[in-house]
Amino acid sequence: MSKLFSKFGLALVTPAALLTVGVSALSASAQSMYTPVPLDSSNEITDTLTDSDIPTGFGGFARDYLVTFEAGDQVAIDLTSDEFDTIITLIGPDGATFGENDDGPDGTTNSLLFARITVPGSYIVRVRPYAGQGLGSFNLKVTRLRPI
Repeated sequence: MSKLFSKFGLALVTPAALLTVGVSALSASAQSMYTPVPLDSSNEITDTLTDSDIPTGFGGFARDYLVTFEAGDQVAIDLTSDEFDTIITLIGPDGATFGENDDGPDGTTNSLLFARITVPGSYIVRVRPYAGQGLGSFNLKVTRLRPI
């Protein structure tokens, strides 16, 4: 039978080899598709949410930022925009939602989230509009609070 494969230039590929090739291609594809923006050392950014960002499944789009926290950090995450009603979500190292805020205490549609970090690691700060409605510029600021 091996003569038959060599005569016609065919190769026998095992299911395990196909699985390995498939997983490698999927991993490379997934890595190039999702890359949260690392928040620089100032922990503040002015950016723009566009229809090229991550589809939320609610008709809107989101943009993710990567921030590293230490156990014991107390943080305030402030998201403001004059162009859309903001929602801020903090996603933990395990992928679970750690906290979320729609409207801050100032009575506007801006968002302010306070969190006490118990597990060190890389967190995602997700910026998105309320009910998937809106795009435009925004300001995101992550502040580490100091105990008094």
